[in-house]
Amino acid sequence: MKPAAIAVKMTVMKTILGLGNPGPEYENTRHNAGRMVVKYFAKENDFPGFEFDKKSNSLVSEGKIGKVKTVAALPETLMNKSGNAAAKLMKPRKELPDLMVIHDDLDLHLGKVKISYGKNSGGHKGVESVMRAVKTKNFVRIRVGISSASGRKPPDILKFIIGKFKPEEEKILKKVCKKISEALYTMITESLEKAMSQFN
Repeated sequence: MKPAAIAVKMTVMKTILGLGNPGPEYENTRHNAGRMVVKYFAKENDFPGFEFDKKSNSLVSEGKIGKVKTVAALPETLMNKSGNAAAKLMKPRKELPDLMVIHDDLDLHLGKVKISYGKNSGGHKGVESVMRAVKTKNFVRIRVGISSASGRKPPDILKFIIGKFKPEEEKILKKVCKKISEALYTMITESLEKAMSQFN
């Protein structure tokens, strides 16, 4: 489906899901890039503080972007069970253009962002969990690059992705958070097509 067609169908409420692992031991880790972006977005747009929602087992903050009610959610489950929260926040349908999932991606360099719709998981366990739970892959995904500038895969991938960002990497990530925040604003107030053309 073309992005232009998606934009027409987008609803008056958006849900932004930031994937990662909960708990202080995972703060500022590469695998939590999605959570970090959503926290930045909520703060940047003056959303209230996140509060625990028992039904979805998530930290949730609700605000408005333009005239559109927008829910920012951070699953309080481990990454590979992110779908549990998604299923409670969204009703399974053939298409979920009002769901935006933000997550880390080891195949992209740190500083790179990729917005897509209806793509496969690419082996990302958190995304796979969401797809299973909502019974579709037809939702917006924003991939946040976390790999090193060299492009070489680390010898111990698990250790790398749950490792913390270095100070110089945090500076780059802050710029990424700003870029994605602007992309989300464009997506919500205008269209997915425009966000993809401007920020990909």
